[in-house]
Amino acid sequence: MSDAGTGQDLALDRTAAIRWVPRRAAHVLLAGAAVAGVLLTVQSMGESMATTAFVVRDSAGLMGLVALGAALSGGQYAWTLPFAWLSFAFFAPPPTSVPMQMAMWMLLPPGSAAGTWTALVLMVVGIAAYAVAGPRR
Repeated sequence: MSDAGTGQDLALDRTAAIRWVPRRAAHVLLAGAAVAGVLLTVQSMGESMATTAFVVRDSAGLMGLVALGAALSGGQYAWTLPFAWLSFAFFAPPPTSVPMQMAMWMLLPPGSAAGTWTALVLMVVGIAAYAVAGPRR
């Protein structure tokens, strides 16, 4: 299956000047940067509730989860994967093992290796899945 066949007209998709893989990856990165930028801007206008590293790390990981959710279940349900993961993180017991720290990466301090690496892996996997496969139809 070619990566260009995601629109209504396959012949029209093939004439695009920019291939779909870099276009989709750029869209996901731009959306993640916009969300992080808005959060950091709002934070700079009032009381600082989180560090910049925390906002950037969590925005990157959540962006990857949204992209992965779109690739797995379509654009209209892309929100379900990050919502389910965040819900689990809030109701799970305190993380004592590395797997639990990886599952609760959103709530760990910004300097933690498990949180940073988990967010980075989710970002890369999510962007790659969405860029290659596109949103599920």
